[in-house]
Amino acid sequence: MFNKVVLVGNLTRDIELRYSQNGSAIANTAIATSRKFTVNGEKKEETCFVDITFFGRSGEVANQYLRKGSKILVEGRLQFEQWVDKTSGQKRSKHSVIVETMQMHD
Repeated sequence: MFNKVVLVGNLTRDIELRYSQNGSAIANTAIATSRKFTVNGEKKEETCFVDITFFGRSGEVANQYLRKGSKILVEGRLQFEQWVDKTSGQKRSKHSVIVETMQMHD
């Protein structure tokens, strides 16, 4: 099986950095990507928001140099997450990207 995602966009929020019990960095944020297209002569734009996670040194580097609005290219793998909402008790799910490499474009 092959699971690879490449996204180019802007960060939608500052990075939230934390450390695991073994001292490894975990950095979370989100990226907004957009595409422009025309339907019946009308120009439209579609934006997609995706949560992304960096691990280890790349998380520390991202936290040091990137801020909300920073343009970035990320390559990684798609991950499906499921959980039960604590307040409503309903099952929730989302797709996110685990970043393997990045390029800063600012």
